[in-house]
Amino acid sequence: TSAYSSPAKSLGDPGITPLSPSHIVKDSDAEDAVEQLFLVVVAIDFGTTSSGYAYSFTKEPECIHVMRRWEGGDPGVSNQKTPTTILLTPERKFHSFGYAARDFYHDLDPTESKHWLYFEKFKMKLHTTGNLTMETDLTAANGKKVKALEIFAYALQFFKEQALKELSDQGGSDFENTEVRWVITVPAIWKQPAKQFMRQAAYKAGMASPENPEQLIIALEPEAASIYCRKLRLHQMIDLSSRAPVNGYSPSDTIGTGFTQGKEHVRRNRQSRTFMVENVIGEIWSELEEGDRYIVVDSGGGTVDMTVHQIRLPEGHLKELYKATGGPYGSLGVDYEFEKLLCKIFGEDFIEQFKIKRPAAWVDLMIAFESRKRAAAPDRTNPLNITLPFSFIDYYKKFRGHSVEHALRKSNVDFVKWSSQGMLRMSPDAMNALFKPTIDQIVQHLSEVFDKPEVTNVKFLFLVGGFAESPLLQQAVQSAFGSRCRVIIPQDVGLTILKGAVLFGLDPAVIKVRRSPLTYGVGVLNRFVEGKHPAEKLLVKDGTRWCTDVFDKFISADQSVALGETVTRSYTPAKPSQLVIVINIYSSEQDNVSFITEPGVKKCGTLRLDLTGTDASVPSRREIKTLMQFGDTEIKAMAVDVATSKSVKVGIDFLNY
Repeated sequence: TSAYSSPAKSLGDPGITPLSPSHIVKDSDAEDAVEQLFLVVVAIDFGTTSSGYAYSFTKEPECIHVMRRWEGGDPGVSNQKTPTTILLTPERKFHSFGYAARDFYHDLDPTESKHWLYFEKFKMKLHTTGNLTMETDLTAANGKKVKALEIFAYALQFFKEQALKELSDQGGSDFENTEVRWVITVPAIWKQPAKQFMRQAAYKAGMASPENPEQLIIALEPEAASIYCRKLRLHQMIDLSSRAPVNGYSPSDTIGTGFTQGKEHVRRNRQSRTFMVENVIGEIWSELEEGDRYIVVDSGGGTVDMTVHQIRLPEGHLKELYKATGGPYGSLGVDYEFEKLLCKIFGEDFIEQFKIKRPAAWVDLMIAFESRKRAAAPDRTNPLNITLPFSFIDYYKKFRGHSVEHALRKSNVDFVKWSSQGMLRMSPDAMNALFKPTIDQIVQHLSEVFDKPEVTNVKFLFLVGGFAESPLLQQAVQSAFGSRCRVIIPQDVGLTILKGAVLFGLDPAVIKVRRSPLTYGVGVLNRFVEGKHPAEKLLVKDGTRWCTDVFDKFISADQSVALGETVTRSYTPAKPSQLVIVINIYSSEQDNVSFITEPGVKKCGTLRLDLTGTDASVPSRREIKTLMQFGDTEIKAMAVDVATSKSVKVGIDFLNY
């Protein structure tokens, strides 16, 4: 026998073999659950740097209400969303979220604050963790570890309670969770485990349950943005490629100022802002014809995600043309460059110590940097001043024995000076240099996408997400791609995803065709063919020669799948007397997989069909039909014993295998 243990051999279970010819029976949709009626759709944009929610009543889908104004807020940062920060007490109980968490943590005495658990920008951990499980940890600012699932569940529970409270205040009576359809957005480039992780956290937060999964939709961020962009009217966006004035401003004024001029029709409503989405296809959309392509670039705090969509008329449904791509090129990259700059001036040893010993002051310094980061623009000439917290200056002196001023004079960093008001003074060039690596990666990645054969003739590029507010990024994208397509930025660009996610929750069928990110199949036995099958896969059972570990493919990576499409295969037990049938489902990022033992093939589901106690008058070749339903961000599998109609269902699981 070979060195590895083959699943078929180790289970002592003869397994299943494809029925030939495999006949595919068209399924009636009689089994589909009756569509539940929700009174309201609430979408949560759980971002790396900031988060928020918006909602719409199913009776008035043209009104999207963006959550009430939050307390707190920073100078130079519009706060329709709240920072994605969370604070737990020393006993690890939830304390606060957002500005409240940040301000409370900041006001704690340093001797106390080291016992509290403060988390920020923790969403990136789901993207960067290779083998994510329910047990994955997050590290708080004080170095202590907490299960990521708990933190995410606390955050979602906070939003759930805020939203239900706001809905109850508006309606004057208590709103029940059962009346809400929740939508949570995630980056399209996240791998399946991370998407499933979000769903598990939402179940833990009590938004929906495994028994009632339809109550929660996991939406992909660029898709949500795409849905919203379809509704845009000309006065709600800035066309970077037009030389004509937009909204009566010439293009040079538009960059940077245009965002404040959003003329979106806004109804004031108990502090929450309501956007009217006209139930029309926006003007820009009316220029698109059947088959036209456009690209949505969603640039946020942590990741940048790109999707290429194609229009399908008459309803204007969307078809995904090229699988979502992108990477960790969000605006956090700029913060990281700033941190490297500080290390260069003050020494890495000092910065590391300072972050641990004075975590609240470090947070302060990054907030000060954030507001100046937003003031960076291509044509800026005057310097940007960043206030150094007093404890930074003080601690540096203790640590090094000389002043911050001395360090700046001695460091050979040209464009950063010390101003007498106790600030770091950065020349615009120095600030722009901090943006360069991140922006270069985005442009580079976009160029690669544009070179793909599926991506020819793109008419529009929609630049959305929080980082899209940066004039430096706008200019870079416009100068690199403006000749190939029109670069368009929605007016309220930071809220685009949120509003699109609400529209998606109101009509989830709007996205009709997606690309499967993985290849899926089941492990089977095939009759052994000399010369075709490797010898080490030979298994002899009751005189029959089988080839084990065969990967029987259901769908390939990057294949188009229509929403709700069901793929059916028929199998039969390799041994007729077998009464428990185990079907293992596997996935791989590779396209052509022959055996489940190949590298990169992962088990992601098991269907156990127990046929004991069924009538003996069953045909000698029992037919087991296996169905996989694709298209949603979740995938469901089911096995049916045709003779007895016994069936078993399973959701594909990427976290527990």
